[in-house]
Amino acid sequence: MYVPEHFDPPSTDAMFQLVRQHPLGVLFTHGESGLDANHIPFELVAEAGAFGTLHAHVARNNPVWTDVRNGDEVLVVFRGEEAYISPNWYPSKQEHHKQVPTWNYKVVHAHGRIRIRDDERYVRGLVAKLTRTHEASEPKPWKMTDAPKEYIASMMLAIVGLEIEITRLTAKFKLSQNKELGDIQSAATILIERGREALGESMLDLALDQKDS
Repeated sequence: MYVPEHFDPPSTDAMFQLVRQHPLGVLFTHGESGLDANHIPFELVAEAGAFGTLHAHVARNNPVWTDVRNGDEVLVVFRGEEAYISPNWYPSKQEHHKQVPTWNYKVVHAHGRIRIRDDERYVRGLVAKLTRTHEASEPKPWKMTDAPKEYIASMMLAIVGLEIEITRLTAKFKLSQNKELGDIQSAATILIERGREALGESMLDLALDQKDS
């Protein structure tokens, strides 16, 4: 991924935060059938390994787990908030007109080695963790014991686990860092007004950091 100097990768903690906030990653593999991409929710264990470990599961009918081999290199892409940026949002455009449209976004690339985990204990534990994570904000969180025991057992047999040891993390948080402070603040304010609060607030935080530095 091309990352210009002014869009240098953020801290590892910031990258982990994006992964946790946007856990639906795109798993890119290059197995026996060639290139493939699968959209999968991941569970990140940051403390496992030098750069963390990702855990996920796929349907047993999904050929991805038979197409790759243990130890194969894979890439998982996590995309955060994104939005189009109009040059008209920059006050400096009104002065010299030297602005063009662009797109702001936050993305993390996790490179790693995959391991197939075709065992019921692993997938049961993983599903339990994913459920606790994503049901936590519900008024009455669903839990695996809410469903019949036999039904859950049959569902566990229908999925296969994937474990990815992250070997390299890269990221690009493109938040108009190459623009003037007033331009960043103006574009961020417009984004917030248009319902893109997360991206706009990230840009405002950056603008404040630049102002204080």
